[in-house]
Amino acid sequence: MKQMDTKWMHPAVQITKIISRIYRNGLTTTSGGNISIMDENGDIWVTPSAVDKGSLSPEDMMCVKANGKIEGKHKPSSEFPFHEAIYEARPDIKAVIHAHPPALVSFSIVRKIPDTNIIPQAKYICGPIGYAPYALPGSDALGRNIAREFEKGYTAVIMENHGMVLGGSDLMDAYTRFETLEFCARTIINAKAIGKLLFLTDEQIEIFEKQVPHDIPRNSDLQYPSDELAIREEICNIVRRSCDQGLMISSYGTVSVRWKNDDFLITPSNVARWDIQPEDIVQIKNGKAEPAKTPSRSLYLHQNIYRENPGVNSIILTQPPNLMAFGCTGEKFDVRTIPESWVFLQDVPKVPFGKQLSGDLTIPKLLSKNIPAVFIANDSFVVTGDKLLQTFDRLEVAEFSAKSLVMAAPLGKMMPIGNEQIEGLRALFLK
Repeated sequence: MKQMDTKWMHPAVQITKIISRIYRNGLTTTSGGNISIMDENGDIWVTPSAVDKGSLSPEDMMCVKANGKIEGKHKPSSEFPFHEAIYEARPDIKAVIHAHPPALVSFSIVRKIPDTNIIPQAKYICGPIGYAPYALPGSDALGRNIAREFEKGYTAVIMENHGMVLGGSDLMDAYTRFETLEFCARTIINAKAIGKLLFLTDEQIEIFEKQVPHDIPRNSDLQYPSDELAIREEICNIVRRSCDQGLMISSYGTVSVRWKNDDFLITPSNVARWDIQPEDIVQIKNGKAEPAKTPSRSLYLHQNIYRENPGVNSIILTQPPNLMAFGCTGEKFDVRTIPESWVFLQDVPKVPFGKQLSGDLTIPKLLSKNIPAVFIANDSFVVTGDKLLQTFDRLEVAEFSAKSLVMAAPLGKMMPIGNEQIEGLRALFLK
């Protein structure tokens, strides 16, 4: 996966960017969590101890030299010993993230490991998950417990009654693993609140992994007129907005917009979503893709939706955490919660996993003016519309509705809008 280009970025700058993203997304606290990078000299750059995570700058980062000398204006993180222990145990690891994301902390409290077969991409991104017994924070014992798990080959380890620690070949590799695993944990918790969990088989995940369209025909007749360039910018803006709103994570989410006739532009499969640039977007013209670019693995689904639905001009396929609670259980997503939800979405059907794969027309033929969205079990929520902003609006309304339903589950039985009220909405808004 193409990620944040760190080749020319100082380790202190990389850490600042990622710790800021983790903090802003509510995945750690002002005082909790730490990040480190080992550079080519064997020096370890690490977040400082007792400095506000919401206001860190590159100048705040500490450097522990390979010879043990400490440079910087603060103290290294109090949990630096386990970072050092991981690097000693696994020379292939060059970055470590430790944080207290709420869902993964929940698993650490009940001493369980999330099953990454809940969504298709997580098994390969996260790998097997280790488990480190409790030890005093900052202690050598904690470092030994964690290092033992990394020595076994794990790159993600639950820390008993503490949090999570992950390693990577670089910082973005570790962050993508971190974000994806927390998403899995959150999806499992939300799904458990409303029904019985459903998981994918290893075979289903294998089939999914083979769907990246490497063999698509390539187009030599390339044109980039102003309207095409405008679509690229619009897609990038919506992808970034989706990431900021928690509607996408870096490892999953696809946006496409019809350009003209059945030609369209679509996000790539190998770029971290929140780092997508206009030049990464893939033009699909006459069924052929731009050279040297790999479009989303859902390319053929988007292509078939546009061919079967002339009124659809934009598509978003993603994994919002509350909607996925319904996608990973047998529970119906009933949008008869508030008037806006039903007017925007009406009834949202669910299709089995696999119906999104190339050649299957179930979803394209199911979508219509009155059915603008559909669930793919354990995979995603697909929403369509005319203008891209309208499609995004529908996505937001759907996720807000799902969140309300998940939150309502412990309170009692949902009392939906009645049939009479529905007919009133139909007469007023769907003439």
